[in-house]
Amino acid sequence: MKARKLFIKELRDLFLFVMVSLLQTYLVCPGCDPDRFFGIAVFTLLMWIVLWKGNSHLSEYLSKKIPWIQFPMKRFLIGILVTVTFTVMAVLSLIALFEYFSTVTLGEAGTYTLYGSILITILISVFLHARQFLFFWRKASFEKEMFEKESIAARYESLKNQVSPHFLFNSLNTLTNLVYEDRDKAVKFIKQLSEVYRYVLDTREKEVVPIEEELRFLESYVFLQQIRFGNRLKVEISVDDMNIKVAPLALQMLIENAIKHNIVSEAEPLTIKVYSDNGFVVVENDLQRKASVHGEASSGVGLLNISRRYQLLSNENVQVIEANKKFAVKLPVLKELQA
Repeated sequence: MKARKLFIKELRDLFLFVMVSLLQTYLVCPGCDPDRFFGIAVFTLLMWIVLWKGNSHLSEYLSKKIPWIQFPMKRFLIGILVTVTFTVMAVLSLIALFEYFSTVTLGEAGTYTLYGSILITILISVFLHARQFLFFWRKASFEKEMFEKESIAARYESLKNQVSPHFLFNSLNTLTNLVYEDRDKAVKFIKQLSEVYRYVLDTREKEVVPIEEELRFLESYVFLQQIRFGNRLKVEISVDDMNIKVAPLALQMLIENAIKHNIVSEAEPLTIKVYSDNGFVVVENDLQRKASVHGEASSGVGLLNISRRYQLLSNENVQVIEANKKFAVKLPVLKELQA
C-alpha cells in the first residue's frame, strides 16, 4: 500500500513537471519548430525534475542535521545558500550535458529558461523552507502541549497516590504505634512524612529533577514503608552517576507499584533494587505476585503514565522486562530535557 501511494505521488509529480515544462517552453519559444520545441521542452523537464527532487532531498537532509526548532536562523540561511548553489550548479551541468548530447541549441530561449527556472526555484524553495519551519514549529508546540498534559496527569496521579486515604491510614496507623513504642522513631517518622509531602508539592511544576534530589526523596519514602513492613521489605539503592536527571516521582511510583503488586511477608520478603545500568536507571524487584490486586493500581495506569512522560522527555523508550522471576523497569537517563 505504501509503495502504491509513493508510485502514485511520483506519477502525479511527473505529470505536473511535464505540464509546467510544456507551458514554460511555449512561453519562451512560441514560434519554434517542432524539433526545437521538443528539445527545449525535454531540457526544461529534466531541469525541473533535478531541481525539485534535488532541493527536496537536500532540504530533508539539512533538517536532520540542523533542526529547525533549535537553530531556525542558521537552518534558514544555510538552506537558502545550499538551494542557490545547487540550483546554479545543476542548471549549468544540465546545459553542458544537453548541448553535448543534443543537436538542438538552446539559444536565447535556453537563457530565458535558465534564469526563469532559477528564479522560480529559489522563490519556491524559500516558500518551502518557511513552510517546513512552520511545520516543525507546530509539531514542537503540539508535543510540548502533549507533554504538559502528560506531566500534569502524572503529577496528579503521584499526588493522589500520596494523599489517598489508604496511604494516610497506613501512615497514621504506623505513627500511632510508634508513639507508644519509640518516640524518637515517631519524631523521625513525622519528619520523613513531611519531607515526602514537601517534595511532592515542590516538584509538581517540574519536568525533570536531578537524580540526587529524587534519591533523597526516595529515602524518605522508603523509610516510611520500611517502618511499616520491617524486615519484610528490602530496598537497595546504588546509582553511580549523580549528574543525570529523571522525571520527578517516577522512581517512587515504580517502588509503590512493586509493593502493591507483590507479596511482602516474613516467608517471602520483597527485595527492590534501584541502580544505574548503561544509560538507564533501573527499578527491579523479585516477582512474587499477589493472587489478586484490587483498586486503581491494578490497571497499570502508573507505568503507562511514566512511559508516556518519557516518550516526550527522551529519545529512548522506557523498557519493561520480566524474566527469571524478576520484574524490572528501565528509565532512560536524562542529561537535559530533550526535544
